[in-house]
Amino acid sequence: MGYAPPNAAQLAEIVARIKRLGGCRDADNRRDIMAITDTVMEIEFTPCIELRQFTIVSGSNAMPTASVTMLVHGDEVTGAAVGTGPVDAAIRALQRSVADVGSVRLDEYSVDAITGGTDALVDVSVKLSKDGKTVTSRGARTDIIMASVEAVIAGMNRLLREEHEDRSKDSD
Repeated sequence: MGYAPPNAAQLAEIVARIKRLGGCRDADNRRDIMAITDTVMEIEFTPCIELRQFTIVSGSNAMPTASVTMLVHGDEVTGAAVGTGPVDAAIRALQRSVADVGSVRLDEYSVDAITGGTDALVDVSVKLSKDGKTVTSRGARTDIIMASVEAVIAGMNRLLREEHEDRSKDSD
């Protein structure tokens, strides 16, 4: 995958995290393995998407609408969309905002409450794809919309980042 060889401790941690994911069953896991390796070896990349702001309007007599302003490869982009609910509207607005650099599809969306109560911490998991590549990413917040936006942007950054990034530098 183009990485400098990890040291023994890094390799052990990479293998342990991959095993927790269930191993390397298919090609879709390549991006997950790269994300784990980047994290363990502390390889950083400059995100190609940065959220500036988002606004959601929703209610009993309102069409759920979202607008987002982001930096996409350094250019400010504003997008808006309506949806079946506020989360759907937010995700559609994000997708429209990056449409000029790539068509990102939402394949799966799931949410779990980590804690109880009205201020519960939620864990949002999304599976996104672009040009045959698939990634899974997560967001965790007390606000389900923000957790969803965080998960989608993290996945979009992994899908849209430059394929030729240099991971061969020694991280020690």
